[in-house]
Amino acid sequence: MIETALAFVAALVFGVVPVFSIEVYLVGAVVAVDDGALAPMAVAAGAGQALGKLPYYYVGRGSLSLPWLRRRARTPGKWAARAEDWRRRAEEHPVWGAGLVALSSFASVPPFLMVSVLAGVTRMNAVLFLAVTFVTRTARFLIVVFGPAWGLSFLPG
Repeated sequence: MIETALAFVAALVFGVVPVFSIEVYLVGAVVAVDDGALAPMAVAAGAGQALGKLPYYYVGRGSLSLPWLRRRARTPGKWAARAEDWRRRAEEHPVWGAGLVALSSFASVPPFLMVSVLAGVTRMNAVLFLAVTFVTRTARFLIVVFGPAWGLSFLPG
């Protein structure tokens, strides 16, 4: 149970201040915890990451103005034109916007921090943003924990 709570807190913190990868944390957990704790940890990490990206969403909406968060959410130069194109498409086609959030949340391409801000800029429904992020991040984390666990099962000993 404590592993699940720690995964949630770590994912939440790393979602807001991405100084460390939650994936690295979860892979480390594969060797440190019982296999029965892996799925709850992945679900908790999905919830933590969804909530951790919410401040970036609100920065994009203009509802939250924290200077350090605004600096972190700025679009890098090479992505600026692409971001504008994505913003336009997401506003014209809401399903496309949800699909972009799902793709970015699952694969981190384009960078999910940037897409979180973009979701706010396009006024995507916050509940939809949270739901899509939670589901796709959880799927990603289930793969992250069960892939190495499956591989370790083949080791002798």
